[in-house]
Amino acid sequence: MLETITKSAIALLKQLIETQSFSSEEEETGTLIKRWLEGYDVECSRTNNNIWAVNEHFDESKPTLLLNSHHDTVKPNNGYTKDPFVASVEDGKLYGLGSNDAGGCLVSLMATFVYFYKEKNLKYNLVLVASAEEESSGDKGLNSMLSVIPSIDVAIVGEPTLMDLAVAEKGLVVFDALVKGTPSHAAHPNSDNPIYKLGKVLKWFEEFSFEKKSTSLGEVKMTVTQVNAGKQHNAVPSEVSMVVDVRVNDCYTNQEIADILILSSPCDSMIPRSLRLNSSSIPVDHELVKAGINLGRKTYGSPTLSDQAVLTCPSLKLGPGDSTRSHSADEFIYVHEIEEGIDIYIQLLEKVIN
Repeated sequence: MLETITKSAIALLKQLIETQSFSSEEEETGTLIKRWLEGYDVECSRTNNNIWAVNEHFDESKPTLLLNSHHDTVKPNNGYTKDPFVASVEDGKLYGLGSNDAGGCLVSLMATFVYFYKEKNLKYNLVLVASAEEESSGDKGLNSMLSVIPSIDVAIVGEPTLMDLAVAEKGLVVFDALVKGTPSHAAHPNSDNPIYKLGKVLKWFEEFSFEKKSTSLGEVKMTVTQVNAGKQHNAVPSEVSMVVDVRVNDCYTNQEIADILILSSPCDSMIPRSLRLNSSSIPVDHELVKAGINLGRKTYGSPTLSDQAVLTCPSLKLGPGDSTRSHSADEFIYVHEIEEGIDIYIQLLEKVIN
């Protein structure tokens, strides 16, 4: 049975690759996912472009484990030499947009869910969510599902980790910042040119460090990623706008980061776009983590953002594929990584839910 499910899951991934599913445009891949699950007699539901289901013998008296990954993709970059919407296998590599991030994880979790779907007397309920809008952190993704699905106690979020255990993940706050000055004609003296102020401001951001360091996630990482000023050659602008990307460890809440920067930075204003993408973690002594360690998997802290950011329960990021391939040209995942991923997911859950 497992071999059949695995082959079917890989075939589904090929279909997903060949079906455009940019964030908020996942209608067709949602249909494919729902049809695949229904082919295994799974009773599933659709909310916007999110497909979800619970195990056949769901019991409200038991704790609930979420299995989640996403079926949206970023847009292909200009570096592709292969057609990003053609699923081709060469030397054991399955190429195509979304193959690694996070199609391989998604179909592996779906196969795992189907494997356990009809089992009785599980210690945990299982909820599967194939979510939309992860890449854009959209408002119709997993965050919108938390009031729809049963309350969850712990989660496995499928993202490419080489099947190692990401026991913590950095949060994200993006700030829009302004450095203000006095506008004038370029021909006249101006001691308050905001562009000239920028050197000291950038130096401050380069040298500033947050005090608290995390055992699993290290330091808070702050990066100025965009600077913009001026519209014509002969006019000093009134302000310079900046975008600041802050990756938050588990020692701070996003609100605390915002409070520190609003108070301390040399900018005239720093406005966070959102405070909802918090850091996340799972205790290293949680039974899921211990089961993974017993299977020989390593633990680490992840610097990249995922749907974990919208969860408040303990969550573990785990999946086949390699994060360094995500959003890259000629994206791929090894077929054997998917096969191994399904096997490890099942072994992990057997130690916890049986």
